[in-house]
Amino acid sequence: MNLEMWLTLAAIAVLIALSFLFSGTETGVTAVSRARLHSLANSGDKRATVVERLIERRDRLVGALLIGNNLVNILASALATSLLLSIFGQSGVIYATIAMTVTLVIFSEILPKSWALAKPEQFALFVSPFARLVVLLFGGLSTGANWIVRHLLSLFGVSLARDDSMLSAHEELRGTVAVLHREGSVVKQDRDRMGGLLDLHELEVSDIMIHRTNMRMVNADDPPETLVREILQSPHTRMPLWKGTTENIVGVIHAKDLLRALNEVGNDFAKIDIMKVASKPWFVPDTTSLQDQLNAFLRRKSHFAIVVDEYGEVEGLVTLEDIIEEIVGEIADEHDVEMQGVKQEADGSVVVEGSVPIRDLNRALDWNLPDEEATTIAGLVIHETQSIPEEKQAFTFHGKRFIVMKRDKNRITRIRIRPAEGA
Repeated sequence: MNLEMWLTLAAIAVLIALSFLFSGTETGVTAVSRARLHSLANSGDKRATVVERLIERRDRLVGALLIGNNLVNILASALATSLLLSIFGQSGVIYATIAMTVTLVIFSEILPKSWALAKPEQFALFVSPFARLVVLLFGGLSTGANWIVRHLLSLFGVSLARDDSMLSAHEELRGTVAVLHREGSVVKQDRDRMGGLLDLHELEVSDIMIHRTNMRMVNADDPPETLVREILQSPHTRMPLWKGTTENIVGVIHAKDLLRALNEVGNDFAKIDIMKVASKPWFVPDTTSLQDQLNAFLRRKSHFAIVVDEYGEVEGLVTLEDIIEEIVGEIADEHDVEMQGVKQEADGSVVVEGSVPIRDLNRALDWNLPDEEATTIAGLVIHETQSIPEEKQAFTFHGKRFIVMKRDKNRITRIRIRPAEGA
């Protein structure tokens, strides 16, 4: 082989190395985590900042890389064909085709892309100067090529100008957490907390409130001794105060305020004016989202609100703790009354009180019962059956067998749930 042939071989090797960089860079910047890049950029990594800026116009970057990659691949193949033609004659075309196909597939496609997929952040940071140079050289050509592509696709009704993602940011995060949980990288409790946080803007106050039928309240017309005894015996720090009818909420009693007032009058119950101790009630619509209600609680430095419907009728109450529990799960302290709402049976079935929220049951047992049309498990049974079932009636839906165990007037109070046969 003469000097010219050696130079041609060297040029082919350089072009294959460039093809390696083009292919790896394309895969690296496509697979890189933007969150990880943002974190690195904030910590002062200049290469991460470069990559962040480049992927802001991902179509321009990928187009420039594809143009460069095709140029070096075609040039390398042409040089290899010329070299092998001079050595083997006309059969050199076949040898060149086989040799370059194998070489480019291994060293310019599989090897760099496998490396980039295995270590996308590290690879993207490593090739960031190269990627910036490529965009400087071929960015204009890439913009023109993308313009032509968009207009050609528009003829077939396909628009690349639409920036809307099929998934919202919340759905993407939820999907990522679910995948990580399935792979074992995220434990169930962390997945549930992240899911609860993401659900705050979708849920309304009515989904988590304590219904008026379960509210503990005190009557402002009762003797002071009775009022004080009820409040101090209650497991709750705050209690609504009603006058005339339970619909007429006139105040909220805080146990600390009551104890302070008792101390001021020397523990003489008769001297307590409950209306002076009570704070003004705060009424909120039942359609308020949990995100808005959480912000309102923090802004007002309040922990307690009365929930009303569109007609101003009292629906229930909601507390800051209720919203926090949607994120972190049940919070129990030494004064909470433990509710035996869910009980696992030896036969694999679950006995559930009708008032248990569907979301709590899903979180506790890792089920996926729908909670769009009903808040409680009893409400789900009534919604699905479109009736108020009798005791011992059984129904199958959503992969579960529901058996009504107890009914009190028009309320379903206890249900047995087991997996449906064949589910």
